[in-house]
Amino acid sequence: MQKIKAFGTWLRTSKNGFFTLAVFGYWLKCYLIYLTKFTLGAMGPLQGFLLLINPIPSGMLILGLGMLMKGRKSYWTMLVLDFLLATWLFANVLYYREFSNFLSFSLLQNSGSASENLGKSIAGILKGSDFLAFADPLILLGLLLGKFFKMDLYAQSWKRKVAIELTALLLMGGNLLLSQKDRSGLLTRTFDNNYIVKYLGINEYALYDGIKTAQTNAQMANAKVSDLSSVKKYLKANYVQPNSAYTGVAKGKNVIVIHLESFQQFLIGYKWKGKEVTPNLNKIYHSKHTLAFDNFFNQVGQGKTSDAELMLENSLFGVQSGSAMSTYGTSNTFESMPAILKQKGGYTSAVMHGGTGSFWNRNNAYKSFGYDYFASLNYYQYKNSWYLGYGLKDKIFFQQSAKYISELPQPFYLKMITVTNHYPYTLDKQNQSIKKTTTGDNTVDGYVQTAHYLDQAIGEFMTWLKKTGLDKKTLLVFYGDHYGISNNHNEAMAQLTGKKNYGEFDDQQQQRVPLMFYSSNLKGGIKHTYGGEIDVMPTLLNLLGIKSKDLILFGHDLLSKKNPQVVAQRNGNFITPTYTKVGSSYYYTKTGKKVTGAKEKKACRLIANQVLTQLTLSDRVVTGNLLRFYHPSWFTPVKTSDYDYNKTDSLKKLAEAGKSKTSLKSQLGKKDASSLYKTDAPELKKLRQSKSIYDIIIR
Repeated sequence: MQKIKAFGTWLRTSKNGFFTLAVFGYWLKCYLIYLTKFTLGAMGPLQGFLLLINPIPSGMLILGLGMLMKGRKSYWTMLVLDFLLATWLFANVLYYREFSNFLSFSLLQNSGSASENLGKSIAGILKGSDFLAFADPLILLGLLLGKFFKMDLYAQSWKRKVAIELTALLLMGGNLLLSQKDRSGLLTRTFDNNYIVKYLGINEYALYDGIKTAQTNAQMANAKVSDLSSVKKYLKANYVQPNSAYTGVAKGKNVIVIHLESFQQFLIGYKWKGKEVTPNLNKIYHSKHTLAFDNFFNQVGQGKTSDAELMLENSLFGVQSGSAMSTYGTSNTFESMPAILKQKGGYTSAVMHGGTGSFWNRNNAYKSFGYDYFASLNYYQYKNSWYLGYGLKDKIFFQQSAKYISELPQPFYLKMITVTNHYPYTLDKQNQSIKKTTTGDNTVDGYVQTAHYLDQAIGEFMTWLKKTGLDKKTLLVFYGDHYGISNNHNEAMAQLTGKKNYGEFDDQQQQRVPLMFYSSNLKGGIKHTYGGEIDVMPTLLNLLGIKSKDLILFGHDLLSKKNPQVVAQRNGNFITPTYTKVGSSYYYTKTGKKVTGAKEKKACRLIANQVLTQLTLSDRVVTGNLLRFYHPSWFTPVKTSDYDYNKTDSLKKLAEAGKSKTSLKSQLGKKDASSLYKTDAPELKKLRQSKSIYDIIIR
């Protein structure tokens, strides 16, 4: 009893005691948050032990900096550092809940995408228990202000101060050695940030990410032509011949890419309370003129939507950390779909998006891609009630875009980015036309409502295309960019999909998103090829009759009979028709049972190595800006200075382009193409139907 009392006195009156309490509080709350807020997948005694102890070394190291100070400054410095650590942890808790990943420096420093992503949905994801991150510094602050601690103002020897930091570093080194023993190549071959946090800790992850970011910047500065040799060798060895039966079937046609925000494959054909959630997309999916893929997966990383866009138009993966479009979209050389189609087919290109142009650095990245026009939010008329979350509501967006589309000279390549079906899946009552699901998960239950609204907007757009005759002249590409429901909502997803014991394998299979190619002269059908967003560009180029063998593309024609059907995930996981990798586990894709045989595990490891090679080489191209050293003889690199998305200048240029004989405006004569567009959007009922939205904006 006497020893306990003496220990209590030491904690209250000694600077070392205050430091010990601070480290203990930090360790305890970190461990609890690891267990309850993140899905780190600690397996076995060693991983469990490392997860338990890994907050201690960095806690000692960082809070120990306060011990270097003198007198009262020492206490207050430790407290400030504790609050900073708590803020970093808190921010990661919120970000992880939405994106199943941790914040990165490259994401934070580019375009504000991380803050925008969190800021727009923070009310929907915040939980009271999240403030556990601030529990220990708040308690210490209260005890300090309440004079529970008697500040120790005596100077300590520098040997003792330095000993704390050295001990922390030794513990950190020991932690790393044990981690490397359990997972060889942890810091050199890891593509999943969960591993770093699981083995080393949240602060060590920040250090690792910072070093990787610095290395990436240095890699670009030091890159040289010879770095392309291994890339070209790999692509040559893995090249597959496109399906000649489909070569050029859509040659010369317009291309409209419809970006289906957060849209998962399971929504196709899904009914709720006997009502189809997506009747219009269902009809397109099953049309005899649609090539649809039911084993098509998103492959995004932290860049989410921007990663999907990069893959779709460049056949390059997003980078391991952050968003490639944000980090490299301004500086890099690309060989993108808009530039290729302009140079090979005389295409005009445009992006239309009812959201902020700076988001994901689109204003700059699209110039690097070679887009002639980029109509973002400021090109559209909008009121507060017309705007939801990340941009204009889809029905209003499509309706206002009709005028711009009619002025594009044909053939054109157009990407239209929808946003209403975006987390947190809230929709105002006047636009709700299907009931919410009843899983009890607020995030999941609104998903069918926003998806249904998106589908209605697609139906209206398809009707307009038919009225104008564009449907006969256009190849439409529909694709889902990434998952809508993350693995933090597995219990609710189990209810929606009717699967029992919904786990990591089921979540991996739910990474399927739609991919559809629709054209009036296309011989369609549902294809079962396993593929991903990296494969869209080579598939589309073949449909348009453009050879791609001399391009740096990491995807393959989805219609090729020799397609390898290995779908790489950004974190190193993969899906094939036979095997699926999730974390450190392998599963049989058809049954969901774990792979146990030595021969089968060896086959899985070989695929895993192929996937890591593919990701590494793609990263090398992006982070080293290697395309500046290579381009086919027919391709002229894009000059970003040739493009300007200033609204006034672009509208004048577009109006002039509308006089072209090939524009829909010229082909319809006196008939205003936008007046043919009909929408039931309640927000627009008060507007005069005889005057287009475009005219209202200009005048």
